[in-house]
Amino acid sequence: MDTTKMAVELFNLRAGDYQDKYMNVDLYADSLDLFCSSIEKQDPNVLELACGPGNVTAYLLNRRPDLQILGTDLAPNMIELARQNNPTATFQVLDVRDVGRQGQQYDAILCGFGLPYLSREDALQWITDAARALLPGGVLYFSTMEDDYSKSGIQYSSKGEPLYMFFHQADYLTAALRENGLTLIDLQRKQYPAPNGGTTTDLLVLARK
Repeated sequence: MDTTKMAVELFNLRAGDYQDKYMNVDLYADSLDLFCSSIEKQDPNVLELACGPGNVTAYLLNRRPDLQILGTDLAPNMIELARQNNPTATFQVLDVRDVGRQGQQYDAILCGFGLPYLSREDALQWITDAARALLPGGVLYFSTMEDDYSKSGIQYSSKGEPLYMFFHQADYLTAALRENGLTLIDLQRKQYPAPNGGTTTDLLVLARK
């Protein structure tokens, strides 16, 4: 099963619906504000992975217009929406797993809910690659859905469309940060309504190199 292909096809198909539902990111405002204030450099180069329709991008630029953001996503329709929503930023199609293949370093890297589509192995490798792509003093921010990894599997959208979701655990993610020379700045958990009527636990992590 190619879980990445499954995710890209669905997000490409439902890009407009996703934009309508998730453009408001106020639930995560405190952690995104902390991300902005933790970037000490002026006019910093920021790599945003899994940018979707540019919802987080818009929030960040509203708080810090000096951010030089390169936004990336694997779904071309998401990239097109992100460009429309953020004409001052740059966007391109890129797999989050290719963060280490860009050949350049950044003052900050952000990945909002890209990890739910990465296996544990890929998520840990992503942290290693992201750490290498950060300049000294740079900050890394990511968010994911927290639960026992063994609960990962097929989830269904409100329209009944299948999507493979990986749950991750704070213990192995924070251990990977330490192993790659990153110091934890902040870790938060927030409850978010799930499509099945329940709630999911969102994990928000900020660290510095």
